[in-house]
Order: sequence, then C-alpha cells, then structure tokens
Amino acid sequence: MEIFLATLLALVVGLLLAQAPSRREVARTAYRLTELERRLTLVMDHLGVADTDPLPPVVREHLARGDKIKAIAEYRKITGADLLTAKTVVEAGDTRR
Repeated sequence: MEIFLATLLALVVGLLLAQAPSRREVARTAYRLTELERRLTLVMDHLGVADTDPLPPVVREHLARGDKIKAIAEYRKITGADLLTAKTVVEAGDTRR
C-alpha cells in the first residue's frame, strides 16, 4: 500500500512538473510582453494620448476607502515595483488630499 501511494505521488508530481512552463517559454513571454508595451507606448505617443491615471482600479478602490497601505501593497503585488516606487506612485495618484 505504501509503495502504491509513493508511486502515485511520484506520478502526480511528475505530471505537475511536466505542465510547468520552461524557462525558454517564460523568457519568450516576457520578451513579447515587453515588446507589446513598447509598441503600445509608441502608438499612444503618436496619437498624443496620455495615460492620466496609471493606477490599477483595485489600487484606486483602496485609496477611495482611505487605506493607503493596502493600496501600496496591492500596487507592489500587481507591478512588482519596490516599496519606494510604489509609495511615490500611489501618493501621486491619491487625489483625496
């Protein structure tokens, strides 16, 4: 019985690992996303469109409730920004002041 469970566990772990994206796929996706963002910026610049509110909606919701710490934490989670950058961006976007 223990051998069966160990084998089953090994099989499940093997199947899960087989589904994980390879480093090459992750790198390719990251490159494609960066390229799309660059092109979108070029189009917006060409059209003269300015992003007046760079904060994600969930961050704005936290700010509307007066919860700046949660807004900063959520901004960091979404963007991967460091604490100082997130604090600066969120405080700049806080229009309640």
